[in-house]
Amino acid sequence: MGFTKRLLVTGGAGFIASHMIISLVENHPDYLIINLDKLDYCASLKNLEPVSNQPNYKFLQGDICDSHFIKHLFDTENIDVVLHFAAQTHVDLSFVQSFKFAFVNTGGTHILLRHAHNAKVKKFMYISTDEVYGGSLDEEFDETSPKRPTNPYASSKAAAESFVLSFWERYKFPVVITRCSNVYGPHQYPEKVIPRFISLLQHNRKCCIHGTGCQTRNFLYATDVVEALRTVLETGKIGEIYNIGTNFEISVSQLARELIELIKNTTTETETKDWMEYVNDRPINDIRYPMKSEKIHNLGWRPKVHWKDGIKKTIEWYKNNFHNWKDAKRALEPFLCEA
Repeated sequence: MGFTKRLLVTGGAGFIASHMIISLVENHPDYLIINLDKLDYCASLKNLEPVSNQPNYKFLQGDICDSHFIKHLFDTENIDVVLHFAAQTHVDLSFVQSFKFAFVNTGGTHILLRHAHNAKVKKFMYISTDEVYGGSLDEEFDETSPKRPTNPYASSKAAAESFVLSFWERYKFPVVITRCSNVYGPHQYPEKVIPRFISLLQHNRKCCIHGTGCQTRNFLYATDVVEALRTVLETGKIGEIYNIGTNFEISVSQLARELIELIKNTTTETETKDWMEYVNDRPINDIRYPMKSEKIHNLGWRPKVHWKDGIKKTIEWYKNNFHNWKDAKRALEPFLCEA
């Protein structure tokens, strides 16, 4: 079968990328979607089961840091578009594995960029994070705001962004960058705050909260993020950066309360507090990441999924799918408590 486009999605067995692949495979039978993933601890091919047998889907196991492998991939697969999601993303781990995060997130991105450029790829989308801005109490970040990352994870993503933009500046290589708020929904390895709290409660364990729990986060449901990314893919301007944000914001302690009430059916504050445990804060814990998203709104995108609907769907999914990862219980250990 001939395909009109051939898209490479890195980290496709992970969280957001798996949703992106499913959407592309189902909506574009004329596109070949190639999933490149090294199947690290937080990846699961079960995330791709809805499309795993489709003729326009292909899985390749490999590492973006393996330059010879990546060169061969571009030499043989005739890639038109790269959607680069693959990354080490756990902030707490980045403090103790900072070199690994720099090697994978920055070095791996550079390897991918170099070979994609040599292969004359028509568009390279880099999926970044709101954390490159650093925290803020009141300033809302737009795409021109300075990057002030406060942890090794965010620093490695900010450095990778600089490599991506340098290929645009030097070669006019057609790149686009997105910076997204926190994402939640099915398929997320339960080390992140929402699936972790859900999984702890479903295993009759308390939610562990860093510091005071007053830190707030903006949360977008996975399908809304996929729609945003597809909007940028189809109509975004090359050489540009797009914030993907939401006005919905909730503190970590309030998040815990709402999940406890939904999962444990508590009716009093005392009952709810019994399921909350406060632990030492991480070395640096940004208070909030408020972003302006008018630029992508001008492309026609806005979030659609209401928090109450999205969180109920997410809770239901984890009831049946916690063991999609062979070492999922590792995510419930005290060290891996992230927001």
